[in-house]
Amino acid sequence: MEDEKDWKDLLGEKGPLAKAIPGFQVRQQQQEMTAAVGDAIKNHSAAVIEAGTGVGKTFAYLVPALASGGRVIVSTGTKTLQDQLYAKDLPIVKNSLKTDSSIALLKGRANYLCTYRLGRAQSEGRFDDRRTLTHLQRIADWEVMTIRGDISELGSVPRESEVWQHVTSTADNCLGSECEDYDTCFVVKARREAQEADVVVVNHHLFFADLALKEEGFGELLPSANAVILDEAHQLP
Repeated sequence: MEDEKDWKDLLGEKGPLAKAIPGFQVRQQQQEMTAAVGDAIKNHSAAVIEAGTGVGKTFAYLVPALASGGRVIVSTGTKTLQDQLYAKDLPIVKNSLKTDSSIALLKGRANYLCTYRLGRAQSEGRFDDRRTLTHLQRIADWEVMTIRGDISELGSVPRESEVWQHVTSTADNCLGSECEDYDTCFVVKARREAQEADVVVVNHHLFFADLALKEEGFGELLPSANAVILDEAHQLP
């Protein structure tokens, strides 16, 4: 992209999104926001933007993020918005721009099924109430079908169910590379994909946890990037 007009044209009447999305409406404020984000990415500068409801903020920053050609980290305020960006909004923009940019979703460790701990929970028989046993069986059935192991996929087991703490891991109880399931670990897989992706969708908690790790010299969760977009930035500490 050479100038502000080029960025705005992406969300214009004859732009790629207008051609791909039925009923697409051109919004001047959305175009102005896209130009501001695009220029900030291009010039390696900062932009702080406040926009009201109806502007179309998500597409306004996703379009230049994908069109820039560089590696971009998008951090959101909630895991729900993470899922929406990854499963809905980013695929629409990617298909509209006809880009081959790779996209990854990365959450904290506790959001992924641990197959090793699931096996332990099944073999130890520590649950005696019927409801928890039902939840455990549902998780076991889902485990053989899921590709990403993201526990938000399994709506039939409430997030507050006791069973989740027994089938997910923490930094304290994870066995790391010594685990017999390490090669198929969902956390390891998600982190590898994030390291290789062009656009990585995270949440603020994970983003700042990564900054803390890098600052203390303990490694990193996220790859280096050409740009970082902080959505819902008013929720930052």
